[in-house]
Amino acid sequence: MSITEKGIQKIIDKFQNEDTWLTMGEGLLKIVAIIVISNILIRIGKVTIHNIFKIRNLSPLTTSVRREETLSKLLDNILSYVIYFIALMMVLSVLGIDVKALIAGAGVVGLAVGFGAQNLVKDVISGFFIIFEDQFSVGDHVRLGQFEGNVQTIGLRTTKIKSWTGEVHILPNGSIMEVTNFSLNNSLAIIDVGIAYEEDIDKAEKVIRELLETMPEKYEELVKTPDYLGIQNFGPSEVIVRIVAETLPMQHTAVSRKIRKDIKLTLDEHGIEIPYPRMVMYAKDSGVTKEPGV
Repeated sequence: MSITEKGIQKIIDKFQNEDTWLTMGEGLLKIVAIIVISNILIRIGKVTIHNIFKIRNLSPLTTSVRREETLSKLLDNILSYVIYFIALMMVLSVLGIDVKALIAGAGVVGLAVGFGAQNLVKDVISGFFIIFEDQFSVGDHVRLGQFEGNVQTIGLRTTKIKSWTGEVHILPNGSIMEVTNFSLNNSLAIIDVGIAYEEDIDKAEKVIRELLETMPEKYEELVKTPDYLGIQNFGPSEVIVRIVAETLPMQHTAVSRKIRKDIKLTLDEHGIEIPYPRMVMYAKDSGVTKEPGV
C-alpha cells in the first residue's frame, strides 16, 4: 500500500470513529452557544446603555440630547466590537487554534503598525474626542477651517461635510483644528429697509411695527416677534431703518427674504415709497437743475 493510500485510509478510519463525530458535534454546539450568548449579551448591553441614558435625561440636571444620542451609539458600537472579538477568540480556541500565540503575534504586529500609522492614530483619537465632547453632530451646519457646510457623517477617522453648492469634503479628524458650529444657538436676521426722505417716517415706523407683530404666527422659523430698532443710517436718497429677528438655527437667511418681501408689499399698500437711485443734472450756465425723465 502506497503512502497516499495509507493517508486516505487514516482519514476514512478517523471519520468512521464515533469519538471523532462526538468531538465535532461538541465543538459545533460550543460554537453555536458562543454565538447565541454573544448576541444576547450585546442586546442586554445595548438595552442597559439606552436605559442609563434615559434615566440621565430624566434627571433635573440639564443635558445635551444630541450628545447623549451620540455617546449611546458610540458605546453600542464599542460593546459590539468587544464582545464579537472575545467570541471570535473563543471560537478559534474551540477549533484548536492557539489563541495566546495569535494574540501575542497580533500585539507585535499592532505595535509595528502603530509606529508606521501615527496619522491614523491621531485621526482616531481626534474623532473620539469630537464625538465625546459633542463638538458637532450629523446635520449641523459647521465651518471646519476653510470648509463650510452640513455634516453628513462623523467617523472615528474622517468627517464628511456637504457645502451648499453640492461638494462633499472628506476631512481627516486629525486635521480639524478649528470648529465653528452654527447650529447650536439661534440665528439672527438683520434687515435694513430704505424709506424715502420725502415720506413720513413716523407713519412708516408705525406700519412696519404693526406688520412685525403679525409675523410670529405666519413664520414658525421665528423665535419671537422681530424687533424694530429704528433709524440705522442716512443714505444718499433714503433713511435706513433696521429690523432684527431671532430665528431658529440657520433660518436667518430665508426669514430675511420673507420679511423684506412682506415689508415691500405693506409699504406699497400704504403708499410709502422705497427710494430708487436718482441722478440730478445741473446746468452751470443756465442755473437750471433737471432730473432725467422730467
